[in-house]
Amino acid sequence: MQIADRITAEPEKLGGKPCIRGLRFPVRDLLELLANGATVQEILEDYPDLEAEDIPAALNYAAARTGEPVVWSQVAAE
Repeated sequence: MQIADRITAEPEKLGGKPCIRGLRFPVRDLLELLANGATVQEILEDYPDLEAEDIPAALNYAAARTGEPVVWSQVAAE
């Protein structure tokens, strides 16, 4: 099921946890990487199945879950 731009939840994958594009890569893991200081470039190098557009999608999904908007720019991605 598509629950947000680039975010899916499927009962047969990771118990239905929100994941990136149907991959077995939970949104939570991506958010934790960012929260712990990993750069976008490091994440994309370490996880080649991820795409640059997945980062703001995960942030926007998390913001929607908390009720706060996120403003994403290329400057933030560098």
